[in-house]
Amino acid sequence: MSNQKTILGIGSALVDVLVQLENDKTINDFELPKGGMVLIDADKSKNIIDATAHLNPQLVTGGSAANAIRGVAQLGGQCGFIGKVNDDKMGDFFRSTFENLGITFHKLKGDIPSGVAATLITPDSERTFGTYLGAASQLSLDDLNEDMFSSYDYLHIEGYLVFNHELIEGILKIAKKCGLKVSLDMASFNVVEANLDFMRHLLDNYVDIVFANEEEAKSYTGKEPAEALQEISKQCEIAVVKIGSEGSLIKVGDNQYKVDAYRVNSIDSTGAGDVYASGFLYGLANGLSYEACGKIGSLLASEVIQVLGAKVPDSAWSKINEELKTIK
Repeated sequence: MSNQKTILGIGSALVDVLVQLENDKTINDFELPKGGMVLIDADKSKNIIDATAHLNPQLVTGGSAANAIRGVAQLGGQCGFIGKVNDDKMGDFFRSTFENLGITFHKLKGDIPSGVAATLITPDSERTFGTYLGAASQLSLDDLNEDMFSSYDYLHIEGYLVFNHELIEGILKIAKKCGLKVSLDMASFNVVEANLDFMRHLLDNYVDIVFANEEEAKSYTGKEPAEALQEISKQCEIAVVKIGSEGSLIKVGDNQYKVDAYRVNSIDSTGAGDVYASGFLYGLANGLSYEACGKIGSLLASEVIQVLGAKVPDSAWSKINEELKTIK
């Protein structure tokens, strides 16, 4: 579509190493809290990867904003991504995966190993993450310039960057100076709790589109989804509160929409919020109705929760593309 708007993502460029474990031994050996996510150093990351290499791990690009941009590209959207990796095996995997999907990768080079999330899946389907941010943690304002932003219409940014106040506010200032609409995924309720006043400052001054799940919305407003939506919508153009199997609520100005979730068997909710944002932003970029945007988001989320990991499986795209014809 020639009049399709373009979407730029910025965030942590990570590679998820998905490992199906035979038992809990590896998690216990490396003292990882089962079902949790902990940040680890390069040595521990390497040791976990080495210790599980015989289990045929699967490599997938990761990082919240990166997942969202990958979904936009798979839908046929025009998009780019700014992230920092090293010239190593994981960095090359991330770059080549994105370039093969037609994503313009504004690659920034780090001087420590590329970020890796060891994603350990036990037989009970519980997922435990040992995340080494690596080069992604070196992303800084000095890396960025207006030229990277100027050819895009939207910027999608992950809430995880909020811990670095100077960085995220600097990014949003560049985006606004270049005339981009800013989309923020709140990322996690603990991110919101730890940065509440600053998050309010960002919404008041820079953010046009907000994605929050019910936990994040409650952390931000202290209210249940419907009331939280009203409050968040006062600070931005488009507010979206995702309520799991109940679907999502969207408020734009005085208009409110409720989009149902697709009924599927959920195995793993990882990435559902990221690909919901993919679908919603793709819809916006193509001038679709807000309800249609929410439906495409729900459609992608329904596919990703049926599999392990944050990536919509390749086998699902023919079905998705058929369904998209009915939504548009």
